[in-house]
Parts: sequence; structure tokens; C-alpha cells
Amino acid sequence: VQLQASGGGLVQAGGSLRLSCAASGVAFGRYAMGWYRQAPGKQRELVAAITSGGSANYSDSVKGRFTISRDNVRRTVYLQMNSLKSEDTAVYYCATDRGSARYWGQGTQVTVSS
Repeated sequence: VQLQASGGGLVQAGGSLRLSCAASGVAFGRYAMGWYRQAPGKQRELVAAITSGGSANYSDSVKGRFTISRDNVRRTVYLQMNSLKSEDTAVYYCATDRGSARYWGQGTQVTVSS
């Protein structure tokens, strides 16, 4: 499994970004996908996850502002981020599990200026 994240950048507070994560490998649609983030000096945290059936859940810090979605034909998972805050600044990673192994994308930097 290989994951390629993109879409990060610099945005002003209140703005929006959409992250994409393209996956290679078989059976993408059968597995849950997640977006994580890691800010400087902090632990990596789960931001949002989506099941194979499309059910989503979010951390309290982004609920109501971020939306995770997936396109199984394109083998891509998205993270639409609205009303961005300075505390959303972090490197964002997509990930998926295969049994006991977790596969990570390379990360994309999101910087929100206040």
C-alpha cells in the first residue's frame, strides 16, 4: 500500500483547504482511511476517519469544520477543512491499516496564519 498526500499550503485563518490522499494497491474500498496531524512538539493525533461504508467520525477539535470523504473509484480520500484556525497548523498524514500494519502517507504541511 502506498499513500500520496497533497493539498497542503499556507492559508489565512478562516480560510479553507482540501487535502487529498491517493492510494495504490488492491481493495482500497474495503478499508477504513484516516487523517492524522502532528503539530510541532505534539503527538500525532487522529483528526478524522471514514469506514469502508462511508461512515465518518471526527475529533472534537475539528467537528463541524472538517469533512472527510472518499472516492473508491479514484482510490482517494479527501479532507475538506473550513474555518481554519491557527491551532490547525500541523503536518497532516493519511493512513490506513492492513491487519496489524499501519501505512502512512508522506505528510503535507498545513500552515494557518492568524
